[in-house]
Amino acid sequence: MHADSEFVARDPAAHPPALTPIYKTSVFRAPHRPLLSLQNSLSEVTGPAFGQHELGPLDNDLVRNYAQAGGAPVGERIIVHGRVLDGSARPVPGVLVEFWQANAGGRYRHRNDNYDAPIDPNFGGCGRCLTDAEGRYAFRTVKPGPYPYRNRVNDWRPAHIHFSVFGSGFAQRLITQMYFEGDPLIRHDSILQTVPDPAAQQRLVALLDLNASVPLHTLAYRWDIVLRGGRSTLFENRLQGN
Repeated sequence: MHADSEFVARDPAAHPPALTPIYKTSVFRAPHRPLLSLQNSLSEVTGPAFGQHELGPLDNDLVRNYAQAGGAPVGERIIVHGRVLDGSARPVPGVLVEFWQANAGGRYRHRNDNYDAPIDPNFGGCGRCLTDAEGRYAFRTVKPGPYPYRNRVNDWRPAHIHFSVFGSGFAQRLITQMYFEGDPLIRHDSILQTVPDPAAQQRLVALLDLNASVPLHTLAYRWDIVLRGGRSTLFENRLQGN
């Protein structure tokens, strides 16, 4: 995640090919010509530098950061936590981690989402936090619901949370999705099934963590984000390598 880092070649046995007809959107998005390598500008590889003072006190609490006075979002309250690590399992501190998701009914607060599940007036569905000195991040939210999407006749997305991880510059933004242990829709998901390696698929699944839960109140899930190496997390927008 540093400006002078070298890329490791993408492993085709683990990463999905750009063109994967089972996920029909890839037919339109897959490049038809060889990719070009563009020179990054100095501002793209040296900034920005994120600090704790730039975050709001509720940025990592999706249960409260959009709730109206006296209100609370509908759904199962959960804690999601983990660490951002490099390929040698060393913590990566000061990383801006952003996250966004559907509400408990499977509806995004977005004008293009026309799923007929209701909008939750007390849930905005997005937040952010910085990793600490040990690479740890954590946030509170409600568990997102599944939703149908126009891929095949009856395709549904499993419950998932989107993540964005910034490095030392704007050109080092990585994007991925996290799923939940035990979700029966995972094995039917056309998007996740584009990943050919079952072990790589499992690295996108957060595990239930009762040790981090709040008794009688909130369950917890742990999901570590590994940036490099053989056990790295798969990122949607890292086309050039691992």
